[in-house]
Amino acid sequence: MIKYKLSCKKCKNSFDSWFASSKEYDKLKRLKHINCLHCSSLKVEKSLMAPNVVSLKKIKTSSDEKKLLKIKKKITEYQKFIKKNFEYVGENFVYEARSIHYNNSKKSKNIYGNATPEEVAELKEEGIDGIETIPWIKEGDN
Repeated sequence: MIKYKLSCKKCKNSFDSWFASSKEYDKLKRLKHINCLHCSSLKVEKSLMAPNVVSLKKIKTSSDEKKLLKIKKKITEYQKFIKKNFEYVGENFVYEARSIHYNNSKKSKNIYGNATPEEVAELKEEGIDGIETIPWIKEGDN
């Protein structure tokens, strides 16, 4: 589809019209099927018109950015909840998780901290449930 700005030589009005192609415009013009919307004159010519190009990449990027912002917002909400309701044990996470599981600790509060994927797998193999990995956004990171 192509859009042309058409102008009438008789009444000097201009208007836009869509055509299947430039060849289709030429064919309709030759067959005298193009007339002015205002005065019905056949003295209609196409004018130069700048193309209106929409970048699909921009649309996709914009859509992707919106999705990313929505995900970041949700992760931030989870982080706030975790910080408020769990105790941060840092690098001692694996030790603390085992202590709580095997009742070697009197801690009753939930914990969060750092562990490697291998350590998390080991904890799960030992039957220590409730171990989850979530992405963590450091404060100030975009």
